[in-house]
Amino acid sequence: MNQDQQINVQLMNNLLTWDPLGYGADAYETEVVDVLQAVHVYNDIQVLAKKIQDIYEFSFEEVIPLVACKEKAQQLLFIKNNTSCEL
Repeated sequence: MNQDQQINVQLMNNLLTWDPLGYGADAYETEVVDVLQAVHVYNDIQVLAKKIQDIYEFSFEEVIPLVACKEKAQQLLFIKNNTSCEL
């Protein structure tokens, strides 16, 4: 498994255990894929947090508080940036 695949697996595992709207962790497959893409595009916590909020709001017509999205964005960027530093 190459480095990008390892990062994606860790990111997916983190996202798949997140249940921000209380629908059960398996209710967000589409959103997890969208957020995963966003993590690779955005490296700013604020921007990524807003993107995460928008992705879930678009699907469920419910708003996750930005503070919760920011927390998730921090976790995801930590995984992305710290895993990619290892050789």
